Amino acid sequence: MGKKYGYIDKRGEIIIKPQFDFAGDFNEGLALVERRGKSVYIDKTGKEVVKPQIDSVGDFSEGLAAVEKDDEYGFIDKTGEVVIEPQFEDAWDFSEGLAMIRVGDKWGYIDKRGKVVIELKFCEAEPFSEGLALVKIGNKYGYIDKTGKVVIEPQFKSGKSFSEGLALVKIGNKYAYIDKTGKVVIEHQSGFAGDFHEGLALIIKGNKYGYIDKSGKVVIEPQFFDEAWDFNEGLALVKVGDKWGYIDKAGRMVVESKFDEAGIFSEGLAMVKVKT
Repeated sequence: MGKKYGYIDKRGEIIIKPQFDFAGDFNEGLALVERRGKSVYIDKTGKEVVKPQIDSVGDFSEGLAAVEKDDEYGFIDKTGEVVIEPQFEDAWDFSEGLAMIRVGDKWGYIDKRGKVVIELKFCEAEPFSEGLALVKIGNKYGYIDKTGKVVIEPQFKSGKSFSEGLALVKIGNKYAYIDKTGKVVIEHQSGFAGDFHEGLALIIKGNKYGYIDKSGKVVIEPQFFDEAWDFNEGLALVKVGDKWGYIDKAGRMVVESKFDEAGIFSEGLAMVKVKT
C-alpha cells in the first residue's frame, strides 16, 4: 500500500484512478503525469497520448510546452516534437502569444517562432495577462505592453499580474489593487491578498484565509482554513488541519477535506493524492 495521484470530478468522485507518482493540472485537454520515473501526458480518460523524448517538461499552454535539456529550455508541440530548440537558461509558458525567457540575469519575451520580440533587459518579469506584463526595472515594479513599452511606470515594491482588470501591488508597506491606468481602486488594509479569480480574491488575516469581492468587502470570513487557493470553475481548494477539500462561493465545504494533496479544478477535473 502507498499513496498515488489520480483525478476527481466536482462531486469528489474518482474519475482517473490513483496510479501516478506525480500528477499536474489539466491544460488544453492534457495533464502531465509521472510513472516509474517517466513523464507522459494523459487525456481525460487517463490514456497516455504524448510521450516526450525529453525528460523535463511542463504543462501545455497555447499548444506548446516548455522542456529542459542539458540545462537549456525550449518548447515542444502536442506531438512531442521540439519546435523551439533548447537554448535559453529559463523559460515559462506561452501566454497571449509570448513566452518569458532568461539569458544570464535578464528576462525578455519570445514569439512562437522562438524569435526575441521584447529585449532581454528586465531584472524580473511575469507572463502577459490581459495585454500587460509585470516587470522589474531597477528596484521597482511596473507594467509593459506587448511592444515592450512601459505603460505603468515602475513605482511599486512588488506586484502581480492583471486578473479581471485589476492587479495587486505593494505601495510602501500596504497592498492595493490598481486598474490598467495605474490608479488605486481598492485599498487593502488586512495584509497580503491574492489575484481576483471569478470575482473573488484571497486574503490572509490572523493566519487564516478568506475572500473579498471587487468592492473590497469580505464575503467569506477568514476562519477555519489553514491554507487556501483561488477559485477555479466555481470551487476553491482549502486545507483544514492536514487534509484538503473544496468550498463553493458561499464558503460551504462541498468536497470533503480528506485528501493528502490536491490541485485546483481545471477542465472539470482536479488532481488528488490518496492511499492505494
